[in-house]
Amino acid sequence: MADVLCSEQFGSGAARGCRAALDGSLQWEAWGRRWWGFSGAFTAKPGGRDGGGGVAPGTASPPFSRLLAVFLPQGFPDSVSPDYLPYQLWDSVQAFASSLSGSLATHAVLLGIGVGDAKASVSAATATWLVKDSTGMLGRIVFAWWMGSKMDCNAKQWRLFADILNDIAMFLEIMAPILPFCFTITVCISNLAKCLVGVAGGATRAALTMHQARRNNMADVSAKDGSQETLVNLAGLLVSLLMLPMVSDSPSLSLSCFFFLTALHIYANYRAVRALVIETLNEQRLWLVLRHFLQRGEVLGPTSANQMEPLWTGFWSSVSLSLGAPLHHVTSSVSELQQLVEGHQEPYLLRWDQSRNQVQVVLSQMAGPEAILRAATHGLVLGALRGDGPLPEELEELRNQARAGPEKESWVVVRETHQVLDKLFPKFLKGLQDAGWSTEKHQLEVDEWRATWLLCPEKKVL
Repeated sequence: MADVLCSEQFGSGAARGCRAALDGSLQWEAWGRRWWGFSGAFTAKPGGRDGGGGVAPGTASPPFSRLLAVFLPQGFPDSVSPDYLPYQLWDSVQAFASSLSGSLATHAVLLGIGVGDAKASVSAATATWLVKDSTGMLGRIVFAWWMGSKMDCNAKQWRLFADILNDIAMFLEIMAPILPFCFTITVCISNLAKCLVGVAGGATRAALTMHQARRNNMADVSAKDGSQETLVNLAGLLVSLLMLPMVSDSPSLSLSCFFFLTALHIYANYRAVRALVIETLNEQRLWLVLRHFLQRGEVLGPTSANQMEPLWTGFWSSVSLSLGAPLHHVTSSVSELQQLVEGHQEPYLLRWDQSRNQVQVVLSQMAGPEAILRAATHGLVLGALRGDGPLPEELEELRNQARAGPEKESWVVVRETHQVLDKLFPKFLKGLQDAGWSTEKHQLEVDEWRATWLLCPEKKVL
């Protein structure tokens, strides 16, 4: 057997080798030999683009592999995050269940507005439809303004919220024909909920696509996700054509199918969201990692922290943390400002209200991602002083001081925690980086207020 002269591979697929044939041409192994157990080789004559004339790379690959290329991003699996495949599989299951539930809901709405009823008024049906759509449009605008900036920080929770709200909206649509005296109000509420679902689902989908894309290929990942969803919806459409005639004459059977599909939809959504392993820190993941670090001296990796992150509840931690607070809300006198500034040179000011367990952080113009991460860590450490879990010795002393001292001494505790964090935070930051967390960016909720202050002798840029 002649020695391998060279080899090539497409993306992350198996490589194929090339040997010298007796006539001097290059003899390449068949594509898919190592993937699928095929044997044999084909001979390529000099002059072709792949070193031979007849067969281009990839043309001899198995048909299933070529079919997957239609629905998976180029370079899969190396071009996407490791959690891409489990998430997309469960996401496809939930989309299929949602498509069937949607068919049942659409059938109920059309029945309610009078489709198939000779006595129904076309103008009344049109008016109902227009009121329903306009209500949803207004709701979409208001909800996007109100909650749009919060969805990046808790994409998983908002994704789950959107799909549960979608199930509630479809349930209202199914119940609407049963309550004809309030049909218009019911379908308007349902459409309003669906529009909120559209905002939350679209926004979180964009955030998750950014997480999954690993080669600056967000467009490809998003496009292939759309292809997968279209295929699933097509399958759902075909099944719906078979299902609707069987259940349309039996409201009880229709409701039973809807409840089964809803249970499947919620379960698949939970499994999909739980499969995500996001390497950037939001407030919940930062609190989980920090608490473990304070108690055991170890930093949780992204996989462990994401598995522990609450999905149903716990959008907020026990301490109320406000990053990017306006300076005029934090202090109202020169003496208070002096108390906030002295004792440290960090590009943020922090005020702790012990009675409400509220931490407000004023950020400097020069505060970068690392400074914001330290400020959030500082605020959560202060919140931990109000808890009962074990803490390092220096923080345990501060906890006793905070519990024993009067309310007006909170600024003293804040100043001393600055000194503790000077030693603790570099270790914590290095542990985060070693564990695989991305510290160059974060998903903490930060407002746009920034400030400068003249009482600080030196400003530190991080």
